[in-house]
Amino acid sequence: MGLTNQQSREIKQLLREQIRHKLSNYSPETTNMPFHVRLLGKDRMALFSFIQSINTTLGMSVFEQVAVIIATPNFRRAIRQYKDFNNTISEGAQAIIQRILDDLRSGRKKPDKLTEIADILRAAQGEQIKKVKRPGIDLFLESKQGVEYYFDIKTAKANLGGIVGLKREILEWVAIRGVVNPTPNIFTGLAIPYNPYEPRPYDRWTFQGIFDLTNELKVAEEFWDFLGGENTYENLLGVFEEVGIELRPEIDIKFKTFANK
Repeated sequence: MGLTNQQSREIKQLLREQIRHKLSNYSPETTNMPFHVRLLGKDRMALFSFIQSINTTLGMSVFEQVAVIIATPNFRRAIRQYKDFNNTISEGAQAIIQRILDDLRSGRKKPDKLTEIADILRAAQGEQIKKVKRPGIDLFLESKQGVEYYFDIKTAKANLGGIVGLKREILEWVAIRGVVNPTPNIFTGLAIPYNPYEPRPYDRWTFQGIFDLTNELKVAEEFWDFLGGENTYENLLGVFEEVGIELRPEIDIKFKTFANK
């Protein structure tokens, strides 16, 4: 499997549009960094700022859009920034979630997402139901077998406090979904589009003790190949490289203009 020719064309066009839009609207940050500028040059500092901006764009929207392009032929539904989600939760389910987090942080229990889901769903339709802020789902998928997948796409390395917050978030998605359907076939977890530790294996120890690594975390090729089948990740890297080579002259021309400013 992997990317089809049509998917490759769509992703290339998306990347071209995003990069060219950034180039046409880009102006360097006005923060004064005189030592950096004199050491590295204005053009390199401008390029550094541009790369940071691209990194934000990839994390906030491009990876989501690429995921939908890849997943659409293989899933019944593939939606980014999924909004069709309930915003109520039972107090009983919230109490279960807090107990799960307390047990994980203290080491009394090891993460077991399937058990956690079952415990939450048993309390999800309790008598005390209250409204909460409607969750933002980066990527929603429904398989052809009816399994619902809810992903938070993350590119930054998280600290322990952030990891506990992420765990609470994806457990709450289960509880919120359970108010509407007491028996959903559901997966909630994190998708990490690339391994920042490459070529070393992804440093999963950060998530150990809090996340069920098998059932809550998909990293790099594990995520992309899940969406599109074997070799999707390698195909996707090739597409990004081809667009990068194509646009390199435009990028170079843009940043030469900052050299003597």
